[in-house]
Amino acid sequence: MSKEIVLASASPSRKRLLESIGIQPIIRVSGVDEETPELLALSPADLVIALAILKAHTVHKNSPELTNSLIIGCDSTFEFNGESLGKPGTRENAIARAHLLSGNSGYLHTGHSVIDTDQGIEVSDISTSKVTFAKMTDQEIQDYVDSGEPLEVAGGFTLDGKSAPFITHIEGDPSGIIGLSLPTLRKITINLGLEWSDIAPVKASI
Repeated sequence: MSKEIVLASASPSRKRLLESIGIQPIIRVSGVDEETPELLALSPADLVIALAILKAHTVHKNSPELTNSLIIGCDSTFEFNGESLGKPGTRENAIARAHLLSGNSGYLHTGHSVIDTDQGIEVSDISTSKVTFAKMTDQEIQDYVDSGEPLEVAGGFTLDGKSAPFITHIEGDPSGIIGLSLPTLRKITINLGLEWSDIAPVKASI
């Protein structure tokens, strides 16, 4: 039986990733506070898992009407020198972040938590990829930040946006860097005892 997919995120990139494989998700934004001291004290990898779980559980709790559904919670952060670099939020932070990453490498972590509403079980997992940046000029950094794109994305960059020309090399899953690892989602689906076709049905072309 096909499952309804509920995405506990307002991220357009995550929505586009699911749509690219034929999934039309229901969007339910969790609204959780991502800046609590308890969460910020966690390591970058633990942080994204904790937030993914929190987002999925919040949507599940607030949406008791959801049945025959998989609720997907995700969170991403960029780890540089052991520090978690989340969303810059301001132009000044985004400029400083870009200068910090210019010519360097770090690790993009994306946590996933999927709740099967009918089985009452969940599976969580993480996708980690190494990302290497080109040496950017001051003008390139200013122009990129002025586009507004980096302010609300983890690490201040996106693989599927205006910062793509500055990413010279990746080691890992591209979709995980964008915000939702499709191979990880498939693995989670199987671990829930489901078939991949239960969430991403393939229609034969005629």
